[in-house]
Amino acid sequence: MPAGMYSVESLSTGDVAPCERAEFWREHIASYQSRMGYRYSRADNFRGETIRQHTDAYQLVRFWSDEIEYTRTTRQVRQDPDENYRFLLPLSGDIVLRQDDQEARLTPGTGALVSFGAPFECLQSASTDAFIFTIPAHEVDGPMNRKSPLAAGLDLRRGLGRVVGSMLNGLYEERDDLTDPQFNAVSDRVVELLCMLAVGDDRPDVPGHLAQVEAMVRRYVRGHAADPELTGAEMAQALGWSLRQVQLALQRVGTTPRELIREERLRLVRDRLRCAAFEHMTINDLAYASGFSSASALSTAFRQRFGLSPREMRYGSR
Repeated sequence: MPAGMYSVESLSTGDVAPCERAEFWREHIASYQSRMGYRYSRADNFRGETIRQHTDAYQLVRFWSDEIEYTRTTRQVRQDPDENYRFLLPLSGDIVLRQDDQEARLTPGTGALVSFGAPFECLQSASTDAFIFTIPAHEVDGPMNRKSPLAAGLDLRRGLGRVVGSMLNGLYEERDDLTDPQFNAVSDRVVELLCMLAVGDDRPDVPGHLAQVEAMVRRYVRGHAADPELTGAEMAQALGWSLRQVQLALQRVGTTPRELIREERLRLVRDRLRCAAFEHMTINDLAYASGFSSASALSTAFRQRFGLSPREMRYGSR
């Protein structure tokens, strides 16, 4: 399978003998997650199932299993570095997550972000059914202006949280009818909403007006990112607010109008690099069509954001 292609894979411990299931599960999880410890309540006949959807950018796994405890120690963090985040969302059962002197008890309707870049303990009750969504670190650290473990419970029962849960469930239900660009595009939006949800949870005293301004600014920038003349002042005027209002709304989530415009332009280029409909466009063409002043300006910003050049992303995904 070419690198970057969307794939769906299913696995069940029912495919092996009962006495082999615990080791089978450990090897299976270790094949796509970083190094962890496993403690089983009944290792002689452990039962578990996974359905894994992934590209080179994101991974969504729905899993069901018997009671188990996962741990990631300081030594494992050092020996097998992994700065990426996982978003945990139980659909049944409960999960207790401990990290960075915080504890979150997750039940259906609550979720949490956990960093694999720091030690943690994750205790899962029997017959737990849950999603675990892998998110590249740069997709969280940049938008949230932070780099630290997160273990706070997030409410997925109403409002923005419910939208996030519905989108993850939609990705799962439509798993057999998605393409690589489609899976990545929806995953991008899920992460964006998760960051907004997490920041809002950390700052419940932020006036609702600023949150509304932020949401509308993001929609406007997404729709006009390719305009090379787009600026903070221009978007403020178009939306009927002062530039100061726009700046304050974005400041609360750790960004600025200029940074948001650049971020949306980079996402636009990335999506086009992954899409066959834009294969005829050179990197130079993509730069100008996405609001950048030159191919070199695009390449510099793109490498800083995604860790590789536009050309490397285009040919590395084939």
